[in-house]
Amino acid sequence: MSSPHPRQRALPALERVTTELRRAKEDSFTGAQVAVAFLTVQAARHSSRRNGYVNTVLSVRVGSAVGSCAAEPGELDDELVREIVGGDVAALLEHPSAAVRVAVLDAYLADSAPHAGHPRSSTVRVPAGTSLEKSLARARAVADLVLVPPGGRVAVIGVVNSLLAALRERGSSCAPCDLKGGLTEWGETVLTDHQQAIDGADAVLASGMVLGNGTFDEIADVCRTRDLPLVVFAQTGSAVFREMLGEEITALSAEPYPFFWLSGEDTAIHLYRGGPA
Repeated sequence: MSSPHPRQRALPALERVTTELRRAKEDSFTGAQVAVAFLTVQAARHSSRRNGYVNTVLSVRVGSAVGSCAAEPGELDDELVREIVGGDVAALLEHPSAAVRVAVLDAYLADSAPHAGHPRSSTVRVPAGTSLEKSLARARAVADLVLVPPGGRVAVIGVVNSLLAALRERGSSCAPCDLKGGLTEWGETVLTDHQQAIDGADAVLASGMVLGNGTFDEIADVCRTRDLPLVVFAQTGSAVFREMLGEEITALSAEPYPFFWLSGEDTAIHLYRGGPA
């Protein structure tokens, strides 16, 4: 079986995608601008769950698409939103904030090739329901992308309790990891070192947030070295990760804005399995 990660990359993944896009598109950035920029601050604790979480997401609109990047609480503010709105895509792809670069690139790529109708994607509707029902439904669809043998161990980087539950339903064990640490819903210690979590794992399932917080390249390098499948569930940079299929990652759950937790109605995720997109 050939490696899911064919070759070592000289550039960080985000820089590689941006550089290759510039070479391929040449002057196509001309006139592309951020028409809308906004922050979404979300606090959640599903009914019957003890633990909650807080997300802050920067989103921008380019053309017909919205691109997003999550960040730690307090990292982004209204001033940044006002600064980037109306800005040229080409200039903003050089912005000092990784969140801005990711969100803008995500929007540009999604506008150029929407997930819905993409020849490589399979769209799954997350049925209407409570926040917990929708979280579990999404988690089961994402867990189906993680191909491990029965009883296999999955390093889950960016802890989502519903994903842990869905993987266990499929017979996998989990090594939960998150920079915040803490405990899972079931009282298990959450590791803060992704190297430790990946050690002994048969596959890695990572949140798209790893692209914004700067840990993705190291995670991808470890997976490449150990020939481990790397699956990403992405609200952050969903179209950016699509450019990494067959290179840094092996499968993708792409969830562009609006995210499942914003509405009780049915919403969509787009699943990509293996090989270049």
